[in-house]
Amino acid sequence: QVQLVESGGGLVQAGGSLRLSCTASGRILKITVMGWYRQVAGKQRELVAAISSDGATNYADSMRGRFTISRDDAKNAVYLQMNSLKAEDTAVYYCNADRVMTPSGFRDYWGQGTQVTVSL
Repeated sequence: QVQLVESGGGLVQAGGSLRLSCTASGRILKITVMGWYRQVAGKQRELVAAISSDGATNYADSMRGRFTISRDDAKNAVYLQMNSLKAEDTAVYYCNADRVMTPSGFRDYWGQGTQVTVSL
């Protein structure tokens, strides 16, 4: 079984920064794409950023230029550096590991979520 554990959420003032971390554990052979999503109560979960195993990145338009995603394959970890935070960035942020290869095959996994609150 693969587990994703997130950390780094919290309360920050507008204009501030936070760094989210997510580490995957288990019998992992390869993780194709790692990413971050966020969800506000009553709304659909949305992509924040994703990074593939070859380093290609994808950002939501509203995050591009403020957020930076990176990964460390030796640690099966993905990070999200969030700068110039705005009140509208307040959400629960979820780590995602897409097409994770294990001895059992391929599957997607989600973390439990970490709250990010940006105050005015």
